[in-house]
Amino acid sequence: MSHVQGGKTRSLAILLLCQVGAMSVWFSSSAVVAIVKETRHISALDATLLTSAVQAGFVAGTIGSALLSLADRYDPRRLFMISALIAAVATACLTLLEPAGPVAIALRFLTGICMAGVYPVGMRLAATWANRDLGLLIGLLVGALTFGSASPHLLAALGGSNWRAIYGVAACCAFVSGFAILLCGIGPGMARATRIQWTALAAAWRNPSLRLANLGYLGHMWELYAMWAWLAVFLDASFTASGVMHPRQAAEWLTFGAVAAGALGAWLGGMLADRFGRTTVTMTAMAVSGACAALMGWLFGAPAWLVGCIALCWGVSVIADSAQFSASIAELAEPSSIGTLLTAQTCAGFLLTLVSIHLVPDVVSVAGWAGAFTVLAVGPLLGCVAMARLRRHPDARRLAGGKG
Repeated sequence: MSHVQGGKTRSLAILLLCQVGAMSVWFSSSAVVAIVKETRHISALDATLLTSAVQAGFVAGTIGSALLSLADRYDPRRLFMISALIAAVATACLTLLEPAGPVAIALRFLTGICMAGVYPVGMRLAATWANRDLGLLIGLLVGALTFGSASPHLLAALGGSNWRAIYGVAACCAFVSGFAILLCGIGPGMARATRIQWTALAAAWRNPSLRLANLGYLGHMWELYAMWAWLAVFLDASFTASGVMHPRQAAEWLTFGAVAAGALGAWLGGMLADRFGRTTVTMTAMAVSGACAALMGWLFGAPAWLVGCIALCWGVSVIADSAQFSASIAELAEPSSIGTLLTAQTCAGFLLTLVSIHLVPDVVSVAGWAGAFTVLAVGPLLGCVAMARLRRHPDARRLAGGKG
């Protein structure tokens, strides 16, 4: 038993570090756009496409992975390795190009495809080690994803105006992670599929409990990535309006702090969900994050300390529930289809983020930041409704060891 526990601790530590490194390429463009805007013109469409192209690529990658049941049929470590290495090369190529344009957007799309072999595959690996602590394990993994997504903003805050360095460092991190993942072990809970499972994909919607868990996840995702993508832009504009010195650097520091604080939220959410239940934690987190979203836009130009407090609260709560939707799927699904259903869930969620990410600047132009962030609050509200219904479903007894 001690040998297994030691292997679990070592493997999870490796997995978390690799997840941070590989995910650093994801939001690198968000930090780059904020820097580039200071020295040259970049259209609103190009700025949006640099972020949404990754989301679109992720959707395309997860569709292919889910249809072919890749995460359940093959060694997840090798799938992670190949994906991280290709993403590293694609991101490194961006250092040689202009910051925007068709080729840059195509490389971001390719990076998104590769992330489909990193994020859900990492969750699949973590689930193989679960023993009454699935919520915590996936929470730690989502925390790693969160910190990895925040890291480009830290590089932007430290690196001045060198946007190429952000892509270069992110590429190196993904490259190292691609090889390091081979040091991670696979837990005893791995159940490998022998063929493509079309029926498993159908169950994601036909099974009422799986459907409700997925609908809760969609409500969560409507808000999450649009918040991550546009928070730095909002803070920059708000700090400029309120007269903060060096508003762009201040916005990057606070964005890094808010997004990275989500790692604490993911860990705390996982720990509490294993103890008090997945539906309780997801509904609480979405209620708090939805309230922050509805409030934040009305604070445009408010004192920096007040905006910062709400941003940090939003950053913690917006991700605290994320892992629990994945944990719910892992507990409600058949063991041999967990990887496929997790991939399908993330595919649907990130497809929805394409809408919310593109919608924010359009709503800002019509109704300002107050209107845009209020629209984001609708997602967690509907997510709470879905999870409340799941809590009343008989299958909820299978969640968190019977805690629902």
